[in-house]
Amino acid sequence: MTNAIPDRTVPFERDDGVLLVGGIPADRLAERVGTTPFFAYDRTLISERVSAVRAALPEGIRLSYAVKANPMPAVLQHLSRLVDGFDVASAGELREALNSTMPAEHVTFAGPGKTTPELRQAVAAGVTVEVESENELARVREVGDLLGVRARVALRVNPDFAVRGAGMHMGGGPQQFGIDAERIPAVLAAVADAELGFEGFHVFAGSQNLDAESICEAQRRTVELIVKLAAAAPGPVRYLNLGGGFGIPYAARDRPLDLTPIGANLATLMDTAIRSELPSARVVIELGRYLVGEAGVYLTRVVDRKESRGRTYLVVDGGLHHQLAASGNFGQKIRRNYPVELAARTGDASNETVDVVGCLCTPLDLLGDRVSLPAARIGDLVAIFCAGAYGLTASPTAFLGHPAPAEVLV
Repeated sequence: MTNAIPDRTVPFERDDGVLLVGGIPADRLAERVGTTPFFAYDRTLISERVSAVRAALPEGIRLSYAVKANPMPAVLQHLSRLVDGFDVASAGELREALNSTMPAEHVTFAGPGKTTPELRQAVAAGVTVEVESENELARVREVGDLLGVRARVALRVNPDFAVRGAGMHMGGGPQQFGIDAERIPAVLAAVADAELGFEGFHVFAGSQNLDAESICEAQRRTVELIVKLAAAAPGPVRYLNLGGGFGIPYAARDRPLDLTPIGANLATLMDTAIRSELPSARVVIELGRYLVGEAGVYLTRVVDRKESRGRTYLVVDGGLHHQLAASGNFGQKIRRNYPVELAARTGDASNETVDVVGCLCTPLDLLGDRVSLPAARIGDLVAIFCAGAYGLTASPTAFLGHPAPAEVLV
């Protein structure tokens, strides 16, 4: 009998108490992988999430994937057939994007601190460089002249507003991201003088937002800002990236994001300001975590069980060196447990309160703080959910010299 995990935000199912990943029992998947810990990503869940977003977005909105959320090559190959574009933030991510079936002209390169060698690679590949500073614009021009290529550029704008409800603010006030909105007209003049291939604008004001109305407000203000800035553009705006920031629920008390008002808001914007004021624009929503975050699980095995002054510790063979975010050390203001379960459980097992800790020699290596789990034994698999985004590549894998985990797409 298959049933969903009760009282959890995760979408995985179980069969006779055993967690299924891609339809495969977790214990069998561990044997197939051959080692623990490992990350497993469910391709069906990724496809279903993309389909849900597509259904919510109005006609004319394109969907781009932020590769930094999860750059595993197999994940990129899968997504390259489902989304309209990739956004990368390094030369390494650029290589992986170009190795997929995604055409180079549908790839954008964002992020502060791009080196000149990275700009050479991007311009040579024909991807759109999302320029983050006036200095970077000058270097893009030099690279294009050197290569004899008309570089494609878009300006990343640091807006003059902040987004409420975002877990991480990336716009408004002083920022290392983008060019301040008030500087954009002067930079557009420089783009015209440099005879660069002007594509448009990118505005991304915040991430991990579960407040639909906050996202809608940011989109309205973004379109209003870009319409104003477009008056100084050297040509038609062909690319308008409205960002994303769609959040996922990491704790049972988090309410999943409602896409319905966001889709309706975008439809209104398309029918009013965008089609009339920016008729040539390809309008893009860029999502990373929202597409892959809930489709991943980190599976780690209990190697020790110990009691210490009234507390029970399950010591696992994984840790923060693979899943930094789950330990609460990836920029969280308040530490909250990610959803944690035993990969196999029996219906009559009574729960106990335990701390799930990793194998590293630091008290920071805490994956579950006083969580309620069925009584676990040495050798049992522990599943940490919401592991599909900002997991392995956002973690200090070299810390203390433990081996890297495997990753599988099933």
